Amino acid sequence: MEEINFLAALHNSTRRDYVARVVEHDKAACAAIAKQWGHDYWDGERQYGYGGYRYDGRWRSVAERMARHYGLTAEHRILDIGCGKGYLLYELSQVVPGIQVNGIDISAYALENAKVEMKPVLKLASATDVPYGDDSFDYVFSLNVLHNLRNYELKAAIDEINRVGRGDRYI
Repeated sequence: MEEINFLAALHNSTRRDYVARVVEHDKAACAAIAKQWGHDYWDGERQYGYGGYRYDGRWRSVAERMARHYGLTAEHRILDIGCGKGYLLYELSQVVPGIQVNGIDISAYALENAKVEMKPVLKLASATDVPYGDDSFDYVFSLNVLHNLRNYELKAAIDEINRVGRGDRYI
């Protein structure tokens, strides 16, 4: 199977010292706070997560590559599992005007602080229990989510991605 990496250019665009981030703080204590998926993870100090996750347009290039690769059009219905604050969905709606976008996330904080334009299409839900019917979406994707699940949850999440998707999927 061909590897498709929409995120490499985005991640390589900034210089980060990952080793210092791990050794400067008690990683286990930081992870325990981050796994609450609240303010500290999204908008708190960097050791807990994003360190201030605000809209800055960085997801535009990812949206353009996804739309081009999958041939997304206004007729497509897509779902982002683990949408966070909805920034990538917003960019997809701008890159492909008229496309129907939907997102789910387990973080009430992220959804409450999501991009205003996206709030109506976002739902609080887990990757292991997606609140949509079978074959509801032409394209389902999940970025930076599955590695946060417990091993025994992975099959359920992948089964849900396959269940709600009738077209392309990207994880």
